[in-house]
Amino acid sequence: MEYQETLKEKILSAPDSPGVYLMRDAAGGVLYVGKAKALKKRLLSYLSPGLASKTAALMQKTRDLQLKLSPSEDMALLLEASLIRELKPRYNVSLRDDKSFPFVKISREDFPAIYITRRKDDAIGPYTNVGLLKNALKIIRGSFAYRSCKRMPKKSCIYHRINLCPAPCIGGISQKEYGRVIDNIVLILEGKADLLIRKLTELMRDKSRAMDFEAAARVRDQIAVLSEIACGPSGLSRERELGDLKKRLGLKNLPRRIEGFDISNISGHYAVGSMVSFYYGSPDKNNYRRFRIKSFQGIDDYKMLAEVVRRRYTRLVREGQALPDLLLIDGGKGQLLSASGELKKLNLDLPLAGIAKKKEYVYASGRGRPLNFPKDAPALNLIRRVRDEAHRFALAYHHLLRKKALIGR
Repeated sequence: MEYQETLKEKILSAPDSPGVYLMRDAAGGVLYVGKAKALKKRLLSYLSPGLASKTAALMQKTRDLQLKLSPSEDMALLLEASLIRELKPRYNVSLRDDKSFPFVKISREDFPAIYITRRKDDAIGPYTNVGLLKNALKIIRGSFAYRSCKRMPKKSCIYHRINLCPAPCIGGISQKEYGRVIDNIVLILEGKADLLIRKLTELMRDKSRAMDFEAAARVRDQIAVLSEIACGPSGLSRERELGDLKKRLGLKNLPRRIEGFDISNISGHYAVGSMVSFYYGSPDKNNYRRFRIKSFQGIDDYKMLAEVVRRRYTRLVREGQALPDLLLIDGGKGQLLSASGELKKLNLDLPLAGIAKKKEYVYASGRGRPLNFPKDAPALNLIRRVRDEAHRFALAYHHLLRKKALIGR
């Protein structure tokens, strides 16, 4: 059937990254929500013969698949639990009803404590893995310090000294301010990090206007952590960026998979190339690749880029793997022509774009002049993120090779 082929295609093109998957029926309703450390590996198991009867029934009803990436498996755990609570999928019933799973308890006190419990009453959850839940709470606590003791002590403890508790026991924080911290943590546990980011962004602006730059900097750091938890911009922001990029580049399809390239070398030494992969606007780090330049020595960014593009897509074609929706090059018209030449040799007609380093002009294959992107265009924000990540990844590999050479390894 056609829907089965579509599902198989989506599974085969899924990233090998942590995240959550939603299985939907013909009416668009969510049948099941699951998490995975590597989405593609997990989803491929649904294509295996001899599935258990419940899983086979699920697959017979599934017509569509939606993926949500996470920066780590522990953050995927939080997202999975919040979606199950919100959507109540019929195939997750056993998880919702089973009291043996861990929950997060927020005590009913003036200064509530937060801790993990197996009791369902007035707790947030359930979660499927207590180890991952502990890791997630550690990440949250690093920016939103909270009390974890079940009885309020009379003096501060080690957690206050390492900045993981604001010490309400000795008056280190007001009840009102502590209440805001708890409210923020609840938003994170409920999978509403995007909402909290918007809330904190406005607070940061207020602090800046009031010239309280130290407080503004603390809020800024919280926003940075939340952005990691939410895996980049919000879902709505990513959709807007992808849609804007599709429109401005005149693409036939939404650029779900973008592969970005950069070259790093100093005077031709330790020349390397990097390729980063973005899926639906978020980094897919398990699909990053790095390349040691092999075909020549010297300084020629065009030849280096050509080698990296040739090696990358020769392999994908040979192995019959899925191709990206867009290639993004860190460079201008010359780099674009160099990459385009390699694609033509492979008989590949892939959309190609480049961003020049200084004035951030955007070039696209088949266009003689740079495209006029407003500086605040959503598409340009996405291009910058891919470009900056490719540059960071290439530089990290370059430094690694230099370090190995210095210590004789």
